[in-house]
Order: sequence, then structure tokens, then C-alpha cells
Amino acid sequence: MSVELATKNTRRWLPLICIGLVSGCAHFQPQPLSPGKTASLLQARRLDDAGLKKFLEENLGYELQNWPLKSWDLQTLTLTAFYFQPSLNVARAQWRVAQAGVKTAGGRPNPTVSLVPGYDTSAAMGVNPWFPAVDFDLQLETAGKRGKRIAEANQLSESARLNIIATAWKVRSDVRANLLDFKIAERRVSLWQNQFTAQQQIMKLLQQRFDVGQISRPELTTAQIALNKTLLDFSDAQSKQAEARSQLAHTIGVTIEVLDGMELDFDFSRQASDDLTSAEAHRVALHSRADILGALSDYAAAEDDLRLEVAKQYPDVHLNPGYQFDQGDNKWLLGLTIELPILNQNQGPIAEAEARRKLAAEKFIELQWQVIGEIDRAVAGFRVAREQLKTAGSLFAAEQQQQKSAKAQLKAGAADELDSESAELEFDSASLAQLDSETKLQTTLGALEEALQIPVDSISTIVEKTLTGNPNGKELQK
Repeated sequence: MSVELATKNTRRWLPLICIGLVSGCAHFQPQPLSPGKTASLLQARRLDDAGLKKFLEENLGYELQNWPLKSWDLQTLTLTAFYFQPSLNVARAQWRVAQAGVKTAGGRPNPTVSLVPGYDTSAAMGVNPWFPAVDFDLQLETAGKRGKRIAEANQLSESARLNIIATAWKVRSDVRANLLDFKIAERRVSLWQNQFTAQQQIMKLLQQRFDVGQISRPELTTAQIALNKTLLDFSDAQSKQAEARSQLAHTIGVTIEVLDGMELDFDFSRQASDDLTSAEAHRVALHSRADILGALSDYAAAEDDLRLEVAKQYPDVHLNPGYQFDQGDNKWLLGLTIELPILNQNQGPIAEAEARRKLAAEKFIELQWQVIGEIDRAVAGFRVAREQLKTAGSLFAAEQQQQKSAKAQLKAGAADELDSESAELEFDSASLAQLDSETKLQTTLGALEEALQIPVDSISTIVEKTLTGNPNGKELQK
């Protein structure tokens, strides 16, 4: 084979090889972000969105006949937040990044080729002075390094997937808390309105008595101060209602104007069963919370990382076949390259990996301890709130009976209108106290659900499965 023929063959095949390599490459596609466009899209979100309707039907399991919905409850608002909330999109994007990392970890090193043209300046007359050579390098990984990289990447991907569940729980908790705040503020506004009306009527009656000299100025002033204080409380309740409405819209992922005219409903009748505060429920939570499972995946990834660093003590093998055309002679070479681990046995990276594994273990223990504390505080708070609600209920029933009695006495002529309005005022105060107790109970119930990451209406089923020895890990994560 002459140099001219070798050159001709190279020129013939090199373009084909380049075309094959280029055709298998990914191409960059720019996707610029426009702040104005994204802001417009966010502000254009509506609750009559066709995509939202389809999403709700898929997750509710039935077709929605009336759209948009006239009444939105915790379930539909939570699903709406899952559809719109950017934080969940961020968590999903992080999972896709981790999934791409699995593909990266499974990649094999490409072989390399070196073209080495040589020229003999002392070649004899008539002898071709050129002696071109081609060298290849093929890396063979040892000690199962590729499998260990894939295992680590899979654990990181699982951790990212579980983070979606943890983020979804945070979104649900925020929706519940803000919906509760809004409905409580709405009821509080109504009660303060009633109390303000009653105190206005009392002030009117007292003014009439003052005008005829039946009461003194201090008595009238005391009533006026109480009226002004009620007006301030009424205004404060209206302000909190507006704030809660704004927070709810933000949590759902829509602008506050979207909630105009919407009927929002919160089921105050939902109560926790004894299963929610049982030791078995705590055990389930400590083994199935998404963040705990995610921390376990992080620890498993740290272990796989340590395995990989230990495996790197064993050098990879490089095969180096080559070809050289030397003055008319075809010469074939077969080389073998192995790194000699004499001065460095990868001890530094191994020590770092061991420290990272220890750190992951300590983080897991810290998280479990935090969860135990959250559950204990939530259970204690719920039990106290439940007892306080019983006490407030007794007071409310007594004031309700007193109100009925005052109305009956007024009707029979045994009491005057001032006595009736005073009884109405006391009843409104008892209603506010009852509302405070209900608020505390529902707040602690939400904290307990969040600590366990188990909804109230499914805890009994989950506990029963674990007690019968048939736990379903996937269902627990839901």
C-alpha cells in the first residue's frame, strides 16, 4: 500500500465518518425566557381552564357536569394548586435533571484515535520518507465502576422523586391552612358584625336612658368605648379575611381576582379518629414520610458513592492498538496501559466519601428526631384543643339557652329590650369563643396531618394494613 493510496482511502472514508458522528449528535435549540410573556401567562390563569377541568376529572375519578365549579372545597383547591403551583413544577424539573444523571452515569467512555504523521529526514534516495501512524485508545473500566455510578444516580433520582411528594404535601398543607384562615375570618367578620349591631342598639337604648337621666355619663361612656373597640375588631377581622384570601390565591397559583365570586367551602365536621394519635400511626409516619424516604435514598446514594471511590483504587485498563505505514511496510501494534497505584491509592476521595456517608446518616437521624418532635407537639396540641372545644361547647350551649330565655322574657314582658340585646351580645361573645376553639382544633388537626403526612380520612385504612402485616409502601407515599 502506497502513501498515495492510503491518503486516497482516508479522504474517501473520513467525510462519511464525520457525517455519521455529526448525525448522532444533539443540536442546541435556544429557548429564551421573556419576563413579560411569563408574567402574562401567570396572570392569565383562570379556574375555568379546560386543562384544569381534565386534570380534576382524572384525579377525582368522575366527570364534572357543571364547569366551572360553583363551590370549591379542600380537595378541588388542592388539586388546582397541584395543577398551577410553580413549586411543584420546580420539583418535577429537579427530578428530570436527576433522571438525566442516570443516563450520564451509564455512559461508557468513548475510544480515542490519534493520527501521527512521521517524516524521516535521513531516508535514502528513492525511499518514501513518510511513515504515518494511527493509534487507538480503548478504556476498559474495572471493578464494576459503571454499575456503581448508575446505582448512585438511581438513588439520587429516587430522592428527587420523593421530593415531589414532600413538596405536594407542603402545598396541600398551605392550601388547607389558608382556606381555614379565610373561612374562619369570614365567620369572624359575620360574628363581629352581629356584635357591632347589638352594641349599636344597646348604645341607642342607653342614650335614651341618659337623655331622661336614668343613667350616668360614665355608664354611657363605657358603652361607647365597647362599641368603638368592637368596630376596631370588626375592621381587623375584615383585614384578616382579605389577607387570607390573598394568601389562598397565591398558594393555589392564581391571582387574587380569580377568586372573586367564588364559593369556598371548608368541612369543619372532619374530626380525627383515635388512629391518628396512635403509636402505630407514628410508626407508619416515621417509616413512610416522603422526606424520610428521600433522606434514606440520599444515604444510599452516599453509600454507592463510597463504593465507587473504593472501586477507583483499581486502575482501568487502556487498550492501545495501532497501525504504522513505514516505508512500504505495514506495522501493527498492540499496546496495554495500566496506571500504577503506587503514589496514590485514591485515599483522599475515599475519606471524603466516608465523611459524606456519615453526614447523610446524621442528617437522617436529625430529620427523624425533628419528625418525632413535630408529631409529639401536634398530638399534644390536638388533644388540648379537643378538650378546649368541649369546654367552649358547654359555654356556648349555656349562652344559647340564656339568649333564648331573654327573648322569651322580652316577648312575655318580663324583660326589656336592653336585657335582650345584652343577652344577644353575650351570645355573640360565646360564639367568638366557640369559633376560637374550633379554629385551634382545626389548626392542630392540620399540623397533625402534616406531621404524619397522612390525611385524616385514610389513616384508619393505612393503620389497619400495617397491623395485619400487609403494608403497601407505594400507597403510603400517596
